[in-house]
Amino acid sequence: MNLGLSGRLTRATIASPLTPLFLLAALAVGLIAIVVIPREEEPQISVPMVDIRVNADGLRGPDAVELVTKPLESVVKGIDGVEHVYSQTEDDRVMVTARFLVGTKFEDAILRVHEKIRANLDRVPVGIPEPLIVGRGINDVAVTVLTLSPKPEAAERWTDKDLFELADKLRSELMKVDSIGLTYISGGSPQQIRVEPDPEKLSLFGITLQQLVGKIKDANRSFLAGQVRDAGGVRGVAAGQTLTGIPDIGLLLISTRDGRPVYVKDVASVIIGPNATEHRVWNDARDGNGQWTRAPAVSLALAKRAGANAVVVSADIAQRLGGLKSRLIPDDIEVTVTRDYGETANEKANELLFHLGLATISIVVLIAVAIGWREAVVTFVVIPTTILLTMFAANLMGYTINRVSLFALIFSIGILVDDAIVVVENIARHWAMRDGRPRLQATIEAVAEVGNPTIVATLTVVAALLPMLFVSGLMGPYMAPIPANASAAMLFSFFVAVVVAPWLMLRLAPKQAAAAPHGGHDHEEGMLGGLYRRIASPIVGSKRSAWIFLIGVGVATILSMTLFATKSVTVKLLPFDNKSEIAVVVDLPEGASLEATERTLFDAAEIARQLPEAMSLQAYAGTAAPFNFNGLVRHYYLRQRPELGELQVNLAARGERKRASHDIALDLRQRLKALDAPAGTSIKVVEVPPGPPVLATLLAEIYGPDASTRRAVTAELKKVFAEVPFIVDIDDSIGEKRPRLRLSIDQDRLEFFGVEQRDVYDTIQALFGGVSIGYSHRGEDRNPIEIAVRLPKRGLTWDEALASTPVPANTLPGSKTVVELGQVVKATVEEGSPTIFRRDGRFADMVMAELAGRFEAPLYGMMEVGGRIEAHDWGKLPKPAISLHGQPADESRPTLLWDGEWEITYVTFRDMGAAFGAAILGIYVLVVAQFGSFRLPLVILTPIPLTLIGILIGHWLLGAPFTATSMIGFIALAGIIVRNSILLVDFIRHSGAEGMSLRDVVLKAGAVRFKPILLTALAAMIGAGTILLDPIFQGLAISLLFGLASSTLLTVLVIPAIYIVLRGGSEIRSAT
Repeated sequence: MNLGLSGRLTRATIASPLTPLFLLAALAVGLIAIVVIPREEEPQISVPMVDIRVNADGLRGPDAVELVTKPLESVVKGIDGVEHVYSQTEDDRVMVTARFLVGTKFEDAILRVHEKIRANLDRVPVGIPEPLIVGRGINDVAVTVLTLSPKPEAAERWTDKDLFELADKLRSELMKVDSIGLTYISGGSPQQIRVEPDPEKLSLFGITLQQLVGKIKDANRSFLAGQVRDAGGVRGVAAGQTLTGIPDIGLLLISTRDGRPVYVKDVASVIIGPNATEHRVWNDARDGNGQWTRAPAVSLALAKRAGANAVVVSADIAQRLGGLKSRLIPDDIEVTVTRDYGETANEKANELLFHLGLATISIVVLIAVAIGWREAVVTFVVIPTTILLTMFAANLMGYTINRVSLFALIFSIGILVDDAIVVVENIARHWAMRDGRPRLQATIEAVAEVGNPTIVATLTVVAALLPMLFVSGLMGPYMAPIPANASAAMLFSFFVAVVVAPWLMLRLAPKQAAAAPHGGHDHEEGMLGGLYRRIASPIVGSKRSAWIFLIGVGVATILSMTLFATKSVTVKLLPFDNKSEIAVVVDLPEGASLEATERTLFDAAEIARQLPEAMSLQAYAGTAAPFNFNGLVRHYYLRQRPELGELQVNLAARGERKRASHDIALDLRQRLKALDAPAGTSIKVVEVPPGPPVLATLLAEIYGPDASTRRAVTAELKKVFAEVPFIVDIDDSIGEKRPRLRLSIDQDRLEFFGVEQRDVYDTIQALFGGVSIGYSHRGEDRNPIEIAVRLPKRGLTWDEALASTPVPANTLPGSKTVVELGQVVKATVEEGSPTIFRRDGRFADMVMAELAGRFEAPLYGMMEVGGRIEAHDWGKLPKPAISLHGQPADESRPTLLWDGEWEITYVTFRDMGAAFGAAILGIYVLVVAQFGSFRLPLVILTPIPLTLIGILIGHWLLGAPFTATSMIGFIALAGIIVRNSILLVDFIRHSGAEGMSLRDVVLKAGAVRFKPILLTALAAMIGAGTILLDPIFQGLAISLLFGLASSTLLTVLVIPAIYIVLRGGSEIRSAT
């Protein structure tokens, strides 16, 4: 017989001594790969975002757009690899963000922006400082966050300054750990020697701020002056010295007044303490009795370097921290690990590896029961060998061990065992024939018989999966491990099935020789074959019964699709995962004080304390909490203003709570409605997104002809959003106008008093912004202390005292007199400009919202809002047009563009639809190549839509949304189902004997192949069953479980029915 590629491979290796060596080598390289590959919880998606920040002091927002923003945007737009250019312009500051294409190397992105900006510095306007370029990438997200706070009884003894110094020393120690990347401290304040001028005393002694600042600056100066020769040698000459403490500064002589010396301490208070930065961090934790306590805190965030193993890094940090607890960290300080991605990654990886083992053992038991113990032993060797080889390939391809790559293995376990099951089952069938052939020959011929269809069947699954590698956007790299790893697993499984499986089967064969020829073939079909005959006989009994059956199946498929139309099955990108943290983001109106933000956070914390799952809370007022991947995309690390706050809620471990984090977040959002916050406050409950992060789940960008129209439409749109019950956490990008105090110079008085304008501005700058003088050095192992001249917080009020601050004047030539600041300036209160956003060169305002309740996918929010926009009374405003993808070409009328999660959903499902089309085409070409016919592949592809019956009914029964992972399951099923069809059709073509009717041929083929087809389906279903409880990959599991159940049972009936319906075709009767 013609052995084909499979038979020849088996003949060459079945008796070769290299086969066991190949098996051992496969196990060895796989085990090495498992140890070496870095572990992470989620795939690392490289989305470089480079911020270009410019201080445009004195410019109002609209002016800054024209002078700074637009020229910068035009420079950035020309950089290779930039996908989007965003800009945010406020009074006095501009930020342009370049977002690069997914997968761009972070270092390349930063270098390109630097190079382009440096080359175009001549386009930066006069008087504007050089831009600051800051890049943030996935590797800057902290893997470990440590929160330091004093124990309740010691809270009074620890200040922000003490906590910051301790955190700084701890950071220096932990940076000694290998592979530590970016580190930063949130909260706390470094120590500062502050000279706090008293404007009234300055006025009394006639001392100006410039004199005070100049005196301290000169006294704190040390420099290398040159060299001196002494006794035949050369010595360096150092001049000056640095100030060492309060007495040194306080006793500096500024000038004399009426013959009396005036010292610094006469006109200012010199104090040492934490600097006056406007931020605070608090830690709420349960004490030994379960009671909540609050203490000041600081958070130390530690990221890892690119390519480092998160599990190893966080374990090393924990080990080093343990050694420092008695030596560096005092007993009255509590160190709470508020984030440990290494631990969660390891926990997830171990859980999935357990599922991998569980699936393997379950499949082995299935084979043992269905075929025999020898076949089960072969399967037990084949699965780990294939998986370990796949791990080795994953390491070479640069993938890490994360939840997606492990799911790819679990989901492919059921498929990769198919080749082995088909081969092993056929070897067992040939041995059972007892037709006098030697066992070696029977084994080789058994492999050859199913070899070619097995190759094509394996390639069909690869053809179904591989196009998914080309999904673009943020979901592309997130899903890439699935097609890459599963395809590798399929290819390895074929070679292992035709090389290792026959060799092992022969080693395990019973000792007695093959029996004499044995008549009949009834044993081929077995009990399952008999059952199949009873069910299939009526269907293939006549052309009419076959037609009725096919029409019934077609109608059932169409009816199942109506579950989408009735919203019984909803479509969502990915469901929420069960995470260990939730954030409450609080934005008070612009201009609110730090104290107001703190009060609001404390009130929110009181509500969050009522959650039984809450273990600890951290309140960040006026400073950013350590950001995660979501915060990276949303730029949360820039939240450093008094009116901005964040409450981090840390939950109990997954095993210690009944509710998932998403249910807790819904409960918390409901409870927070009772919060009495200042008018205009925006409170959002932010969960860690399950996949790629976006600015907001539901994001509407409003384009229009001018700012007033856009803002009016935005205000109306917020009202429309608020009408929809399942749209929550509504906010916009405009915000309130920030109030400002403008001090303008009275030119007439300036001339009258002979005051220089520069002196007035220097005085105002020193009064309100403070002046950093330098540092007081304290020797080795002690941080230098900043010296600054700055008003105390209580003194920052524009009143008579402040207005009396002296400014140098020149009323009489040569005389050194002073005038009061209030005499030469006028103070007026004005409104600032609202924030101006631009995206890709177009002005846009945004309405952001989340979804909670009946629907949680943006699609349904968009449909509901779209309907309400039509019904809404827009008055004199033009009704906005709605765009689903791409910015409007015509900006003369308002346009609403849906973005956020919808954009990723649209791109993902569009690309996966294209991948599905490519998969079908690839499978068709493979089957045409195998069977040499154009019609027959259409018969083989027919069962693909049948998978939808099971998939959609499964989602409906379990109340699960149809997600991107469900789509992956559907695409993979196309390959699996076609594989079964190929094996069945190939058998039909080669089963005919003289005198057999077509009905008998298809019944015999179905009865013989029903057992291996059912076994392969059950194996894939077992693999899927182990991941059914994972929130994100539940869709994939449902697709495989229910899709396989329906389509496997229908395939073995539909293919024979199609043969009967098409009876008389030459291709169909070619076997007989």
